[in-house]
Amino acid sequence: MHRQIAGRLTSPVSKWIVLGLWLALTVGSSMFAAKLVDEQNNEASSWLPDSAESTRALEKLTQFQDVNAIPTVVVYSKSSGLTRADIAAATEDASAFADLEGVEGEVVGPIPSEDGEAMQTVVTFNFGAEGWNAMPDAADDLREIATLDGGEVYIAGSGGQAADSAEAFGGIDSTLLLATLGVVIVILLLTYRSPVLWILPIICAGVALFGSQALIYFLARYADLTVNGQSYAILTILVIGAGTDYALLLVARYREELRRHTDRHEAMSFALQRAAPAILASAATVILGMLCLLLAELNSTAGLGPVAAIGIGVTFLVQITLLPALLTICGRWIFWPKRPTFGSDEPTSSGFWAKVGRRIAVRPRATWVVTAVLLAIACLGTLRLDTAGLSTEDQYTREFQSVTGQKELLAHGMADQSNTVAVVANAARADDVRAAMAEADGIERPGKPVVIGDLALVEAVIDSDVAAPESFAAVREVREATHAVDGADALVGGGSAFFLDTQEASSRDNRVIIPSILAMVLVILMVLLRALVSPLILVATVVLSFGAAMGISVILFEYVFGFAGSDPGFPLFAFVFLVALGIDYNIFLMTRVREEALVHGTRTGSLVALASTGGVITSAGLVLAATFLVLSTIPVVFLVELGVAVALGVILDTMIVRSVLVTAINLDVGDRIWWPGKLARRAKAATGQ
Repeated sequence: MHRQIAGRLTSPVSKWIVLGLWLALTVGSSMFAAKLVDEQNNEASSWLPDSAESTRALEKLTQFQDVNAIPTVVVYSKSSGLTRADIAAATEDASAFADLEGVEGEVVGPIPSEDGEAMQTVVTFNFGAEGWNAMPDAADDLREIATLDGGEVYIAGSGGQAADSAEAFGGIDSTLLLATLGVVIVILLLTYRSPVLWILPIICAGVALFGSQALIYFLARYADLTVNGQSYAILTILVIGAGTDYALLLVARYREELRRHTDRHEAMSFALQRAAPAILASAATVILGMLCLLLAELNSTAGLGPVAAIGIGVTFLVQITLLPALLTICGRWIFWPKRPTFGSDEPTSSGFWAKVGRRIAVRPRATWVVTAVLLAIACLGTLRLDTAGLSTEDQYTREFQSVTGQKELLAHGMADQSNTVAVVANAARADDVRAAMAEADGIERPGKPVVIGDLALVEAVIDSDVAAPESFAAVREVREATHAVDGADALVGGGSAFFLDTQEASSRDNRVIIPSILAMVLVILMVLLRALVSPLILVATVVLSFGAAMGISVILFEYVFGFAGSDPGFPLFAFVFLVALGIDYNIFLMTRVREEALVHGTRTGSLVALASTGGVITSAGLVLAATFLVLSTIPVVFLVELGVAVALGVILDTMIVRSVLVTAINLDVGDRIWWPGKLARRAKAATGQ
């Protein structure tokens, strides 16, 4: 059946039909793909689960304040000391701020510091549901007005952070795409050693990216799918990286078949028939792994699941339809200058990986034991992993104005007046709630209750950074104190409460999703390989590889990059990509081992499979590692850490785990790896054992 489908897709007529269909779809989807960047929602509140206390508080806070309000702090700093003229000029600035588009309510300030070297003015913007995206130049408007002779002015608070986030992710759609394509093109040129062949995988990756972005755009606009800067960046990397991997596997198999068949259409039919199951299993593993993210409480994590799954699904369809059509249309000349002619020798049979396999075969047990021990030692680095979260100061790889402004406030003993803990409670117990809040550490004196109907709002400024551990401790104290007030039904929200709830939801997601993905991967491997022993071995090797990659990465982050820690969601994201993508290479290898074991037995089949797939899997790993490393060009610590960890893990998978560890185990265990499947007995019969 697979043979018939493959033949129909690659016939002299159908290849042109496939090309025409994808051309029409690409033209139609390109205009919608370009709109996806406008559907991003990078507001922290959009990431939170509905069950979080800060989310429930936000629902009631709408009666007291507009949820679209963005408090922005203009920080003035002058080391020589502020003069009366400076304060008077800042007062005039405040009047000018009030006339800016989007400013609502009273402009508060300037408020001088006790040491007389700094002051702050709080401006509240409201741009509606679109938030800061509706007026991205608002921070620049403030900078044009605010001046301080002999001093510095910074834009901080929620508005400053939104402006800096927009700058960090600014141009991400074009910059990231061009950087990723550039890296992939270089690797493909080195891999194929052809000046033209690389064009086809790149064309297919572009078609897949446009198609997936267009589909995700409609879901984001009309089905409330959460898409943010992180998921947008990861989608680009994933589609191009995975798409190139699939292309490498198919092209390698097609090149093998061209040496066995005179007709290129027949060669492609056989290549597609034999490569498609492995590509399908790989894509299915990644898709189901990503869909496990729907179990997450965090909307941002749950939203990444379908975003990535759609990207991989569209990529799979493109690579098994459009790429075969383009390859057969072009003919053998596309491989120039090394055209695979009929009857020519297959170079992989005596290549580098064939030699590696023969070396491993001498002492397979010693090889896999030593390799496993070294990887286990590398895992010890995870003991240094700190996922307590990152403060505003530590979230970026370079210092933005909001960070500098926050530092200036703290340096001069001033609290960010825009960072408050907001408690909504029953109006009848408002005074008791305020009294309870006054006993909590880390906050200033609570303001007077604001009462509307049966509800009251009590606010207090938090003394520390909005995302600092000290702020989280203050929120916990306020929650403990106000929850103890009988009949108050108090709910505690605010910026720090949002970050705290995000951290706690991330910890929960780690505990739930990681085991779910492992179980899903195990089931897929059992179905694919029709065995139990080999899937258990493969899952164990991937987990070991993940631990080693994380351990080495954590040491690099702390002692080389100098990062203060990691985002709470970092382990989960790294695990998802390393396991879902890392298992791909084992799938590519083991499906070929299974195919060869039917003819040669497991031990010989393992060596043939390593020799045949070693080069293409190594190239695929380099492509994926390089594409994820492109994430490190974005000045966000989370994405830098994710890119480095995944790239390192992929390299470990392709160069050590798949090529050395798994091959050595196959050679040592032999036909028993297929237990309890029929192949265990058939492989023995094939070798007369």
